[in-house]
Amino acid sequence: MNDTCTGNEMKLKIMHLYPDLLNLYGDRGNIECLRYRLQWRGCGSEIVRHTCADDGFSLEDVDIVFLGGGSDREQKIVCSRLLEHKRELKEFAENGGCILAVCGGYQLLGKYYKLEDETIEGLDILDIYTEQGGVRLIGNIVLETEFAGKVVGFENHGGRTYIGSHKPLGRVIYGNGNDETSGVEGVVYKNVIATYLHGPLLPKNPQLCDHILTTALKRKYPDFQGLPDIDDDLENKANKYIVGRYAGDR
Repeated sequence: MNDTCTGNEMKLKIMHLYPDLLNLYGDRGNIECLRYRLQWRGCGSEIVRHTCADDGFSLEDVDIVFLGGGSDREQKIVCSRLLEHKRELKEFAENGGCILAVCGGYQLLGKYYKLEDETIEGLDILDIYTEQGGVRLIGNIVLETEFAGKVVGFENHGGRTYIGSHKPLGRVIYGNGNDETSGVEGVVYKNVIATYLHGPLLPKNPQLCDHILTTALKRKYPDFQGLPDIDDDLENKANKYIVGRYAGDR
């Protein structure tokens, strides 16, 4: 077995949940980023897209699950379907499966999302909850994270998410974050990363993308030692431009 991501021996299976409904602000680009950053290292990938038209649902051999963002209406449709697979998804997360959830997907991983006139039941994978706020939180956002440096993106959410004792993805340097007041954004739980950052998120944050890939590869291949370096000059320039423009030297 190779100890770096080279050759065809290493391959990740990535499931994209409901790309037909949850694809705000180019969230589908996160899948392409995962795929290409594997390909550039000579590592394979299999992308499985589960849409509303699909009846079967299986997480067998899946390494990474991606759940994007959508409107409240689309979230309700998706959640009604995902609740049928709540046990499988929760077991996947508890057993170290990698999940990346963005915006609406983030909210769906919690206990509930309370709207003005109804409550959307969540998957209860994370011990969090969301309530509708008075004003939408919209704009560029910059975070300081422990494992991916400065992470940048775009937030546009009416919900206020309260994460309790969960570890946040990062500290807000510029922007609003989870609830406008706590100064933190997102959640990290085991190998689950949930965040409000659109953009898409991963192309502008290669360190975060590689963190997810490394985590999944180590879980699948215990002898895996790490990803070889690639040229991230353009990606890093995009990240640094946003940091410099909105957060300066903070």
